[in-house]
Amino acid sequence: MQMLTLPAPAKLNLMLHITGRRADGYHELQTLFQFLDYGDELVLRPREDGQIRLLTELPGVDHDSNLIVRAARLLQRESGCALGADIQLTKRLPMGGGIGGGSSDAATTLVGLDHLWNTRLGEDHLAELGLNLGADVPVFVRGRAAFAEGVGERLQPVDLPEPWFLVIAPQVSVSTAEIFADPELTRNTPAITVRSLLAGGGHNDCQPVVEKRYPEVRNALSLLNKFVQARMTGTGACVFGSFPNEGEADKVRRQLPATLPSFVARGRNVSMLHRSLERMAQEASA
Repeated sequence: MQMLTLPAPAKLNLMLHITGRRADGYHELQTLFQFLDYGDELVLRPREDGQIRLLTELPGVDHDSNLIVRAARLLQRESGCALGADIQLTKRLPMGGGIGGGSSDAATTLVGLDHLWNTRLGEDHLAELGLNLGADVPVFVRGRAAFAEGVGERLQPVDLPEPWFLVIAPQVSVSTAEIFADPELTRNTPAITVRSLLAGGGHNDCQPVVEKRYPEVRNALSLLNKFVQARMTGTGACVFGSFPNEGEADKVRRQLPATLPSFVARGRNVSMLHRSLERMAQEASA
C-alpha cells in the first residue's frame, strides 16, 4: 500500500460531569461522546528510512510536539517497525475547540499507520497507546459513541440518536489545563448511570467556568440559545445545538454573523474513520 487517506472526525461531549479529583491531580469524569461526519483529513505515505515527517505546518505548534508526530513515533517504538511516514494534514477543526482535533488526528495516525505498516497491534493495544497521548484519544481509536468514565479511558459503547448539529467555533482557544485548575470548577457532581443519562439529563460542569473566563464562548451560547438549547462541548470553545434535520440546522446557521465560524454536521455512532476502513476492507475483498 503506497498511500492511505483517512478522516479524523470531530466529536462532541453531549455532557461532561466531574465527579471527583484523584490524588495525582487528574479529575474523575463522566462524559458522553458522539462523533460528527466532519473533521480533518490525513494522507499517510510510508518511508523506507524510518523518518516521520509531518508536511503540514501548524502555527504555534512545533513539529516534534505535534500529536501526529508523537503518535507515529510511539507506534514505531511499540511495534519495532523500521518504516517511517510522510503525513499531510488538511486542518478543518479548530485547535482548543473541545471537538477533539488533535486527539482525533493522533488516533487516525495510530490506526492508519497500523494498517499502512502492517504492524497490526489491534484496537485494544492502540487504545492503550493513545491514552499516553491524551485522554480523548482512545475513543477515537475505538470509533464508537461511548459513555466514558475515569479520566475518559473506561468506555462503554452506547447507541444514540443521530441528529444534525450546528456547531459554532468562537475565535478563541480554551486551555483545558486552565479550566481544570480553576478553583470555581464543580468537582463533586454525583455519579450518574448510563440508563438514567440516556433517559434525559446531563450538563457540562466546565461550561460556567469557561463562560466566565471567555466572553466569546458566553456570547456564542447566548446567540444559539435564541434558536435551540445551546451546549458547550468538552472544555470549549465550541458550542452546539441539535436539530432533527440538516435543513433546520442550516437555516439557523445562515442567521449567524458571517464573522462567527460554524458548520453543520450529522451525529454518528460509528466514526467516519472506521466507516472508511470498513469500506476499504470490503473493496479489497470484493
